[in-house]
Amino acid sequence: MPLTDTRLRALKPKAKPYKVADERGLYIEVTPAGGKHWRFRYRIGKAQKKVSLGSYPVVSLKDAREAAMEARQTIGSGGDPAVEKRKQKIRDEFLSASTFEAVAREYIEQIMVQNGRAEATIVKANYFLDKLAPAIGNRPIHEIEPFEVLAPLKRLEATGKHETAKKCRSFAGRVFRYGVATTRCQSDPTSLLKGALITPKPTHYAAILDPEKLGGLLRAIDDFEGYTLTKFALKIAPHVFVRPGELRHADWAEFDLDEGVWRIPAGKMKARRAHAVPLSKQVISLFEELGTMMGKSGYVFPSARSGLRPMSENALNAAFRRMGFSKEEVTAHGLRATASTLLNESGKWSSDAIERALAHGDSNAIRGVYHRGKHWSERVKMSQWWSDYLDSIKLGGDLVLLKAS
Repeated sequence: MPLTDTRLRALKPKAKPYKVADERGLYIEVTPAGGKHWRFRYRIGKAQKKVSLGSYPVVSLKDAREAAMEARQTIGSGGDPAVEKRKQKIRDEFLSASTFEAVAREYIEQIMVQNGRAEATIVKANYFLDKLAPAIGNRPIHEIEPFEVLAPLKRLEATGKHETAKKCRSFAGRVFRYGVATTRCQSDPTSLLKGALITPKPTHYAAILDPEKLGGLLRAIDDFEGYTLTKFALKIAPHVFVRPGELRHADWAEFDLDEGVWRIPAGKMKARRAHAVPLSKQVISLFEELGTMMGKSGYVFPSARSGLRPMSENALNAAFRRMGFSKEEVTAHGLRATASTLLNESGKWSSDAIERALAHGDSNAIRGVYHRGKHWSERVKMSQWWSDYLDSIKLGGDLVLLKAS
């Protein structure tokens, strides 16, 4: 006779455990201590097995029957309910140990550190994690909902840190997608937060766009009396169009001075695409002089404190301040805007070649590869023309943009 709740409540403990059947393999076992535990008995081949389904009344009669039905379906599809239960237990333990912070730190180590991401990028990732950890760090990553991520982001916004909030959301999204790829969660809740944050105003880096003032800056660099490596970096930076971080992390192994090219690996580039920089005669001469002085191994511009680390992130901007230029006048990053503006104003170079020189990638991968090849010879000529032009205005020569030869 099938069990009822009335019968279940009436079951009393005895000196030894005993069983009371329900139907189709489901039964309840009553212990001497008064516990009532659901069991499901089944066969796999010739072997008779059983699996626990929980205790009454926490697991009701209805729930126990539904669990038994699921077990029968598992058997019907060729599975074993006991094995599936063990696997689920392991999975649950694995997921409960996979907190957001644990997965984030694994992501930083396995994806960022092991793939050679820039030290500054890794430092920023840890900074973003520190901002998110108090709210969701200890939460199992598969349980986190969008509003839980939004809360710490809104707190950052409330302090005016709109750009930080945006970057924290982006970092969290990368962690969640890594969690999906490694089976720790099923989706990225930050994808539902688009439009929930204030869009920060774009940052415009101060740049000198007047040739006469640019000539004055170049002369000031020549007169700079600070750290030798900083002076070389200052002299090279206006010629090569790269981002300050890419210059600071330059490694001698990336240079072929005989060929006149600097090949920056994808891991050091903002767009994660390898980039080649043609070097003018002036720049090659500067690198040769620097290599003779410091040796051609490791970082080209190592830290003054340790050759194992690159030059400080703020070294070039600090040098500009020492020379008397305010942050509203010039920044290291702004040298790219200087080159872009004056090269475009010259009318002598295609916009595609200029964009490629600045490593502004093409969203179409095939077109991007084609353009890299197509514009290389133009970029080589443009690089030499630009260095010649910088030399001319530094000496107080013709400030009108020179014709390309």
